[in-house]
Amino acid sequence: MQRRTLLLRAAPMLGLASATAWPWAVSAAPAAAPTIEVWKDPNCGCCEDWVKHLEAHGFTTRVHADGNAAVRARLGVPERMGGCHTGVVGGYAVEGHVPAREIQRLLREKPKAVGLAVPGMPIGSPGMDGPAYGGRRDPYDVLLVQADGRASVYQRYR
Repeated sequence: MQRRTLLLRAAPMLGLASATAWPWAVSAAPAAAPTIEVWKDPNCGCCEDWVKHLEAHGFTTRVHADGNAAVRARLGVPERMGGCHTGVVGGYAVEGHVPAREIQRLLREKPKAVGLAVPGMPIGSPGMDGPAYGGRRDPYDVLLVQADGRASVYQRYR
């Protein structure tokens, strides 16, 4: 644990009103949550559930409910890897029901790639995991999409 965190947590226990009285203990504000811009079909409920998943994992979202096909094409995600929504974060495309964990990993590792894709709508993936599916979880892969249209498995979910 960082010293700053320890000091901030200890302040109330030491009878100190606020750690902000210690200028040396306070640093700049934490980095803002990554913002993912999402394009989706206006009538798609699973897209809304995926957005909620992202927000629950620390992302800020900006949603455009006017379809995603044109954005997908513009970003260079092959049609065969398409899903019902497309996101952009940190200069990467995020196609389909990609788990927040893999998006966070992508942003940490910064590979040379177009982005990530979960083709189709696999049951059990984020946004496709609600009560209507009765706990069913189908296996699926998160793909790392290259500029030439090729893809490799980034993460397997079984």
